Amino acid sequence: MPDIARQETGTDNRAMSNRSMAQNEWQRRIARAEELVAQYTFAAEILRFYVAIARFQEKFFAELGRSLGRSSAGVGGIASDSEPFTQPLPPELAHRFGEFLSVVEQNGPGPLREAARELRDGGEDSQFQLLTLFWNGSETGALPPGPRDFFARAFLQPYAAGIRSRSSVRWSGPTPYLCPFCKRKPGVGVLRPLGDGGQRSLVCSFCLAEWEFRRIVCPGCGEENHAKLPVYTAEELKHVRVEACDSCRSYIKTVDLTKSGLAEPIVDEMASIPLDLWAQKQGYTKLQSNLMQL
Repeated sequence: MPDIARQETGTDNRAMSNRSMAQNEWQRRIARAEELVAQYTFAAEILRFYVAIARFQEKFFAELGRSLGRSSAGVGGIASDSEPFTQPLPPELAHRFGEFLSVVEQNGPGPLREAARELRDGGEDSQFQLLTLFWNGSETGALPPGPRDFFARAFLQPYAAGIRSRSSVRWSGPTPYLCPFCKRKPGVGVLRPLGDGGQRSLVCSFCLAEWEFRRIVCPGCGEENHAKLPVYTAEELKHVRVEACDSCRSYIKTVDLTKSGLAEPIVDEMASIPLDLWAQKQGYTKLQSNLMQL
């Protein structure tokens, strides 16, 4: 368990290293996960599994993008209207679910492999019902954390990311606490260099959208009292912060890119398991579990 210390608000303006522009977002996450496998032995198994999932997601995302030029319906029908996430899930998506189950059966931990076999045995209609239940759940959380949420979230994430990237959604007024595109909870925060400090943003746990968010405010309940919003870090993981709220007792982890420009927020949040164990031992509840259900 790392030695956790409460931190005051502050930033370290270190130069960010440039990643290759030839890499897409999935490739950057895969490369970062493979890099961290050697550094964080406590997260190696999870990161290896994530790499297998991300490779499927990258391929699926690319296929969905190519299909746009051939069809405006079905799997290729990634809408661009003002509320694309309210549209029904295309049934054709379920045809690819079997391939995703195979990835889990070949690479996942025992309980997920068994759950994948049960889903396969249930047939395509049952699988599509699961995907639809998650898709329609939005912020109501139709599926509790666990294997069913993992399968639906991980499989549909490339589709959601494609819809979000082509959406014309715009928002005004107060900064949204939920994703302005798919209305899901944020999964991780990000601090990006800005002047002599850092600018905070949130990343959606589903469609991976990123939006600016006020630095001193709880994304769970809106608490603004600095004294009730402690920030904790560990020397071993000093670029990942536990941002807690003593009002609602929730927490979210934020990846500080002013301290590590090579970090990939989704991956580094996932890899910093000891911080989750520590925060939960202190009585905090995570605002939203990550893709690996941690």
